[in-house]
Formats: sequence, C-alpha cells, structure tokens
Amino acid sequence: MKRPILIHPDPRLKKVAQAIPDLSDDLRQLADDMLETMYAAPGIGLAAPQIGVDTRLIVLDCVKGEGASPRPIAMFNPEIVAESDDRSIYEEGCLSIPEIYADVERPAEVTVRWIDRNGAEQQEGFDGLWATCLQHEIDHLNGIMFIDYLSPLRRQLITRKMVKLKKDRVREKA
Repeated sequence: MKRPILIHPDPRLKKVAQAIPDLSDDLRQLADDMLETMYAAPGIGLAAPQIGVDTRLIVLDCVKGEGASPRPIAMFNPEIVAESDDRSIYEEGCLSIPEIYADVERPAEVTVRWIDRNGAEQQEGFDGLWATCLQHEIDHLNGIMFIDYLSPLRRQLITRKMVKLKKDRVREKA
C-alpha cells in the first residue's frame, strides 16, 4: 500500500526514530509498503519517519540503468559501523523536500550493519551512490535532513519554498 510522504518542515522529520526490539509481520509489511511508496515517488531510498512512522527502518534500491535488475533492500535498525576517510560529493535530493537538490559531501564508503526481513544480522560495505543513499536515509532516522549540511541561509530559503508548497497543495485539495 502506497503511503503519503511527509513534506519538510514537519516536526516528525526531526525526531530520532525508535529502535525495533522485535521483527514482526507488521514491520515486514511496512517495509513492503515503503518500497512501493519509494518506487512510485520515484526515489531510491525512504526512511520510516518520512511516512510518519517512528521506527528505525529504511528501504533503498540504488540500481540504475536500462535493463539492470533491481536490488530492493529493507534494513531494520541500520547503523554505520565504519566509514572511509575518502570523501565524495553527490547532488542529493529528498522525497520530503521535492524538487530541491544540493551537493553534499560525505564519506565515500561505509560499512553498515542491520537486521534483514528474516531477522538475520547483515553487514556489508557500500560505495558510490549506495553509500550516499545509506547515509542520507540513516540520517533521517536520527532527525537529520540533507539540508542540515547546507548554509543556514540556503536552508531557510528551502524551508520557505516547502512551506509555500504545502500551502499550495492544501489549496489544490480544497
């Protein structure tokens, strides 16, 4: 089931999400709903707080390119356990901040540990777009958005645009 995505500013996007004590069928269904929502948006990553759910769950699929097989991943309680000293800059966007993009510098490689949908602990190293996306989505779980890496003035301008967007969407529905 496709879920509505929260738009910045929303206080739920700034909260630190709660750890998942036990995996359940409801949480697995939430992961499936999040993947459906992410693909429909379209996006390459989505964190549970972005749909108003206060839990440490992210989904992502950074496979791009014609004819490439998708690699959807659901990560419960993901955490970065190592990061490279090398840095990379990617132009980031966010489903909670539509049509806004900015260059963000992050570690080029990360190692992430998480629980998969079967309850098994996984650990894997990621680089490139995958590393950036993972850091972006895990930031969401910690109440951090990519615009928090920008200058205060740029952040303020983006926030004003999002407030206007939200007002326009309310007017359109009326």
